[in-house]
Formats: sequence, C-alpha cells, structure tokens
Amino acid sequence: MIRSLDCAVIDEIQRAPSLLLAIKKSVDEDRRPGRFLLTGSANLMALPTVADSLAGRMETLLLLPLSQSEIEGQSTNWLDSVFAGQIPQPGAQALGADLVDRVLRGGYPEAISRSTARRRVAWARQYIDALIQRDVRDVSGLEKLDQLPRFLRALAQTAGQMCNYTQLGGQVGLDSKTAAKYIGVLEQMYLLRRVDVWARNRLNRVVKTPKLQFIDSGLLATLIELTSEEVQRSRTRFGSVLESFVYGELMKSTTTAEGEYTLMYYRDADKVEVDLVIENAAGHLVGVEVKSSATVKEVDLKGLRKLARLAGDQFKMGILLYDGDETMPLGDNIWAAPLATLWGK
Repeated sequence: MIRSLDCAVIDEIQRAPSLLLAIKKSVDEDRRPGRFLLTGSANLMALPTVADSLAGRMETLLLLPLSQSEIEGQSTNWLDSVFAGQIPQPGAQALGADLVDRVLRGGYPEAISRSTARRRVAWARQYIDALIQRDVRDVSGLEKLDQLPRFLRALAQTAGQMCNYTQLGGQVGLDSKTAAKYIGVLEQMYLLRRVDVWARNRLNRVVKTPKLQFIDSGLLATLIELTSEEVQRSRTRFGSVLESFVYGELMKSTTTAEGEYTLMYYRDADKVEVDLVIENAAGHLVGVEVKSSATVKEVDLKGLRKLARLAGDQFKMGILLYDGDETMPLGDNIWAAPLATLWGK
C-alpha cells in the first residue's frame, strides 16, 4: 500500500507502527522531501519504533496549543524581544476578569471555539478522558492505568511547586517506578513538562528537584476544578494556574524564536524563588516573576534581585509580569510589565 503512494498524510501514526518500515523503505528509494506527513498526539521520536525507523529521515514540528499571540494575530516573539533588551508593547488588554477568562480558556482550538465556560470544561474533560483511555495505552504500552486519572489530578494540585512525585504517587497507590513511568508518559503526551532548577553549577541542575508545569492552563484549571466564580471570590488557587499559563506561553515562544532558549526556575535553601529563569545559548539570563495582582510591592522583587546578584554579568533583565497595564522600571534592570506583553507588538 505505502509503495503505491506518491504523497500521503497519515494521522495518529503511533497506532500503526507496522507502517513505519514500509515508509522507511519508500523514503530511502525516493528522497523527495514532504512525501509523507505523519501526525500524532504524542512525541513520535520518543517511540522506539519511530526513532529506529525514521531517524535522519524526518523533520519534527511541535504543534502546541495556540499561543495568545496566534489567537490575537501578533507575530512578535516575546523571548527574542526581551533578550534584545526590549519589552513588547502590550497587546489586547486583558485585566481582571478578562485575564481570568483568558487563562481558564487555555489555547486548544476546540476549547476556544466553544462559547461558554461550561462547554469548554465539558470538552476538556472528554479530551483528558480520551487521552488516558486511548492514547496513553497506544504510546506507553502500560496496561495498569486505573490509578492514572487520580495521579494526574494529584499532579495538577502541585503544579508549579517542588514536589516528591514518588511520594505523591504512593498517596494514590502507585510505586515509585510506576509513578516515574506515568510522569514520563504524560510528558510525552504534551500535558506537562518537568522544569529544572537554574544553578551556576550545571551539575546542580541535574541533581536538584525539578518542578512540574502544565502546558495548557485551561486543562489544568479543569483538572483542579477552578472556575471564574471561585477566582472572583479568592485568587488563592489562581496564582499557580496563571504561572502555568505564562510557562505555556513562553514554551510556545521557544518553538518560533530565532534564538535558542531553555526554561528553568530558581529556588534556594532560604526559599527565595523566581518563577521562571530563561537562559539563551550564550548563557545570558532573563528572570520572570508572575503575580496575579494589579499592584507591585518591593517584596515581590526579592527573587529577581537575588538572581541578578548571583548571575552577575549573565543577567540581562528581570521582569515581573502582573495584572496591570503599565510597563515600569524598578531599578537594577528590573521591570514590571503587563501580562499582555506576552502577546504584544
């Protein structure tokens, strides 16, 4: 069948691994680029059958949920801009309740197309169920998935925090080996990502505890059952979802940026933190702190100021993203900037 195809689009290729050897043979016989477009709901190169068969024969494009820049029709890349020393002008304003709606909506096209929060949540729940019941089995080969939904919800409660995920797995009846496999599979499905700690000593980045960030804030909000009504009453739980929202936007920016960037975080023994530390290929750093409030206090800058001292000449800029509409210098190359600069111009 493959031999007779000149060009083809094959969706969910991970469900038909037997096609890969035939595709490899066809590509080796006819090296014209673009003959086969293979799509899947998981990282194809993490599947042994794909990596072995098509290594060196394919280009991988990562399609994450839509960024806010894409939704708003903007092309400015936030990462390239700030590493060039320029904070973008804010895009479409999103303050207060409008910001909350944007964060809880997330970036999946199917969710965005639904007109009410109830319909978006219904779609998100069905999507998560489908991933667990169908795609995880296809990708992982794991049979014992009964505890995965509970484990995923437990992980959602710790989003943005340092956490002993093995211990967390034990609380929902998983041993350490299974918990580690589950996290790896959820990363492979692009639901979440482990974020390493920044340290001047690169070995410490490996040995220190990473934290998890969910890639889509809408799915995270659904998993923890966070609603706009709750946020109106209290922003206590909104902060972690907003941090994941910013992480997701910056992760999407890395896929379209001219430069190469790594997203990390900072936390020391004194519990001084910076939500995100971005490093470029030259080792220069930009620190990002995320606040859900509309006011900026001196205490909010503690982590950024410490990062600046530690990084020295590597430190390019510190930016506190907040629920406001004004970009303000705060001294020592630290700025407060609206969250709307993430989709600015």
